[in-house]
Amino acid sequence: MLKPVLTAFAESILPNKSSAYPLTAAQARTDLLSGLTVALALVPEAVAFAFVAGVNPLVGLYAAFIVGLVTACIGGRPGMISGATGALAVVMVALVAEHGVEYLFATVVLMGILQILAGVLRLGKFIRLVPQPVMMGFVNGLAVVIFLAQLGQFKVMGPDGTLMWMESGRLMMMLALVALTMLIVWGLPKITNVIPAPLAGIAITAVIVIVFGINVPRVGDLASIQGGLPQFHIPMVPMFESWAQFGQVMHVILPYAVILAAIGLIESLLTLNLVGEIKGERGGVSQECVAQGVANLVTGFFGGMGGCAMIGQSMINVKSGGRTRLAGIAAALFLLAFIVVASPLIEQIPLAALVGVMFMVVIGTFAWNSFKVMRRVPRLDAFVIVLVTVVTVFEDLAIAVVVGVIVSALAYAWQNAKRIHAQTSISPDGAKVYAIQGPLFFGSTDGFLEAFDVAGDPPHVIVDFADSRVADQSALTAIEQLAAKYEAAGKMLQLRHLSHDCHRLLANAGQLIVDSDDDPDYQVATDYNVRTGILAGGH
Repeated sequence: MLKPVLTAFAESILPNKSSAYPLTAAQARTDLLSGLTVALALVPEAVAFAFVAGVNPLVGLYAAFIVGLVTACIGGRPGMISGATGALAVVMVALVAEHGVEYLFATVVLMGILQILAGVLRLGKFIRLVPQPVMMGFVNGLAVVIFLAQLGQFKVMGPDGTLMWMESGRLMMMLALVALTMLIVWGLPKITNVIPAPLAGIAITAVIVIVFGINVPRVGDLASIQGGLPQFHIPMVPMFESWAQFGQVMHVILPYAVILAAIGLIESLLTLNLVGEIKGERGGVSQECVAQGVANLVTGFFGGMGGCAMIGQSMINVKSGGRTRLAGIAAALFLLAFIVVASPLIEQIPLAALVGVMFMVVIGTFAWNSFKVMRRVPRLDAFVIVLVTVVTVFEDLAIAVVVGVIVSALAYAWQNAKRIHAQTSISPDGAKVYAIQGPLFFGSTDGFLEAFDVAGDPPHVIVDFADSRVADQSALTAIEQLAAKYEAAGKMLQLRHLSHDCHRLLANAGQLIVDSDDDPDYQVATDYNVRTGILAGGH
């Protein structure tokens, strides 16, 4: 696992002619401008998510810088952008409120270790179990979440301490500037691609606001982003003075670390797949897990709140032409420059410009063809798309993906359970042959047992599995139950045409099969007697 990471780092600083996107001079210029655009969009996002988590804005900005830099260098997909995210912030807020920010830093360190282990153990490959309807619902849900998050920029603090919509004149000005930014982002690529359209939209809108002194909210109204370089800091938690204290601290931070690690990896790997589809690239799953883990491990020791891949900023980067690791590295370094030396300038950028860019991201991210797809795919798949979208909006991404996968898996099991049936015939020697059609597993055992007529069958019965597979313990138990019924009726039951894997599964159950020969290639119709009573215990 270390070799791919080192190779990725070498590719991040050296031109790679074998890559689909070699780092030419033109591509480097595009990547730098794209990185600048992403960095500008990262500022309000990081500050807002820091407020959600209940920490200082610099904690969010430092996380965006460190997580973004590390994953850009060694991540599994060049062009992806990572940083502080809302999906993680909503989990962190309870920990910070109850135990303080130092416990958050310790949790982020542990979160990173867990993600590294997930990468080393290659657990990220299970992301392939996420079906397409869940992926479509994930994209749509995040697009809605990004849209709703921008609405907060149109609100101000009321006299009673609650958020309320800003007064109509100022609101209309904000909407006009948002519309102007969106128009520039949409129209500029039709004229020239010399400069990324989102960067041009931000720059032009900012110049208009500053030159004419238009009274609209600016980045500095959220919070000051001025700060120094992040400093190395060991989390101040009392966990190394005694084993008892260690256990107490772990009891607090481990559940949060597991949840954060899972959410971070799910969002990162789904974003990795999405960016891979756009760029025509595959792989990098385990490498991305390790990169996210290293990033969070480092962030926890430098006063950051941790993070994961950001679909919105990744879309900005890819749509702006960012293709190589340089784009992500540039975004992180530009963000650090904003914090250290350029905060007065960046704080003058109107939020309307950044909102306009994010609205265009929403339009580009939302899978509009899903409305057409849902009319043509099975109803259950359409239901899963809507379900995942709704749960993503009202709960969080991890719950939505898990719910979508569970519903899809149950639907798949149900569809396969309905496929089980048997075709009967009589052999020349008078035995009744049941030719089983469809897989035999936990969902189809009832249908399997109902297919047999124990009382009316002749003394010799053969179950032919040429067109079926024995899949799990429920299937084994069903076969034994069937054999017990025929045994009680004084009749003989034999199995025929077992494949290699089916025979091995039955044999491992404890000599359920009496005969030892096999006919996996279906050249000889060997019949297997069944020994009952092996799996009958434990009911």
